[in-house]
Amino acid sequence: MTLEFTLATARDALRARRISARELTEAHLAAIDALEPELHAFITVTPEQALAQADAADAALGRGEGGPLTGLPVAIKDLFCTKGVRTTAASRILEPFVPPYESTVTANMLRDGAVFLGKTNLDEFAMGSSTTTSAFGATINPWQRRGANTQLVPGGSSGGSAAAVAAGMALASTGTDTGGSIRQPASFCGIVGMKPTYGRCSRFGVVAFASSLDQPGPFARTVEDTAILLGSMAGHDPKDSTSVNRPVPDYAAACRRGVRGLRIGIPREYHSDGMPAEIEALWTQGIAWLREAGAEIVDVSLPHTKYGLATYYIVAPAEASSNLARYDGVRFGLRVPANDLTDLYEETRAAGFGAEVRRRILIGTYVLSAGYYDAYYLKAQKVRALILRDFTDAFERVDALLTPTAPSAAFALGEKNDDPVQMYLNDVFTVPASIAGVPGISVPAGVDGDGLPLGLQVIGRHFDEETVFAVGSVLEQAAEFSAKPAIRMEAGR
Repeated sequence: MTLEFTLATARDALRARRISARELTEAHLAAIDALEPELHAFITVTPEQALAQADAADAALGRGEGGPLTGLPVAIKDLFCTKGVRTTAASRILEPFVPPYESTVTANMLRDGAVFLGKTNLDEFAMGSSTTTSAFGATINPWQRRGANTQLVPGGSSGGSAAAVAAGMALASTGTDTGGSIRQPASFCGIVGMKPTYGRCSRFGVVAFASSLDQPGPFARTVEDTAILLGSMAGHDPKDSTSVNRPVPDYAAACRRGVRGLRIGIPREYHSDGMPAEIEALWTQGIAWLREAGAEIVDVSLPHTKYGLATYYIVAPAEASSNLARYDGVRFGLRVPANDLTDLYEETRAAGFGAEVRRRILIGTYVLSAGYYDAYYLKAQKVRALILRDFTDAFERVDALLTPTAPSAAFALGEKNDDPVQMYLNDVFTVPASIAGVPGISVPAGVDGDGLPLGLQVIGRHFDEETVFAVGSVLEQAAEFSAKPAIRMEAGR
């Protein structure tokens, strides 16, 4: 029963003293011990720190004190700097790096009493859609196709965070979303994942991939749980120039609003060629659920979103090539000895970066180079402005948008590794919202013919996460998603 808690029910049980934070933490550490060899969801586990934090939480609760997350065991994507705990970004170049400071998001969570179980696996520098580009090995999705034991990817780049929550190894977790890296793995793993508005959560202390797109957000098993966690993660931070100074609403309360009277837009461009019939049918069912709950369904157009992937894979690698220039073997991280400075740079970066990171650095450097800047990067920025305008125009007519989260269920490990373009197409439904900087949530709403989870995505206006949570909660209640992954602690493994 201990691992069946949600974040909200565990919080209530802790406050009522029906369970202790230490008992809750020990149960999740035991789940990690049992399942980690099979799933590889973590890069670093911190049992001593977790138990010390749990004991401090019990002491605070015993005094009648505590914050919104006091005593709740969660996992942290290994892209967030954590003071005194190794932060690798799943790359050999950062393998020895132990930050002397805490990211703002994790500091906020510690302030509110969270217990950190460890650092989760990801695609190297968050570049990927499968969590197979990690220098520390691939994460395995706890779900399996019905009647088969083929290993499946958990999505990416935040696949370790999603797998940990789906398998019962953590109550919730943090992720980052640059082009879909929270929403797509949430869909693949049958949990809820929320990308807030760009600027809602501080990026200070988060290892950068593409600075104008990266945004931290929560994973959990319910919409309410993601709302609770985002309430702690969010907030203005003067250390981040892109952090927006706006009050943080009561997101959990918004989950109880309902959708009566809301106008929900259905973007016609998201009916892509070759979309599986099961995903099309689930989308149709989601529309029916919202209509039955009192929402008005409106057909809308986002004409420039068809250029979203092409725009993203120019802008994001360009920013990555700039951000990753700091990893040179001089200041921090890996250093490969060499005869001169040029060789030091070359040897360190060759040894430290994996194939996908090198690919994106090369693409980014190319599109920023003399003679190609105008043809590629500048044009992509112009198209990005048009994509943003499409969303702005649509939100003059509707309160939120409903789309599929991903174009497929989880695919097999290694299935698309040899074709980067096919891997990039996983983000076709999530990238446009990232380019526009608007919030989006993925809610598990059904399963395909193989019994694998499928998600529906709700997209909202800038800084209107409350409406996104309200719509997501109605979908969650209507879907009554109760399927469980094959690999889970309760299965007796």
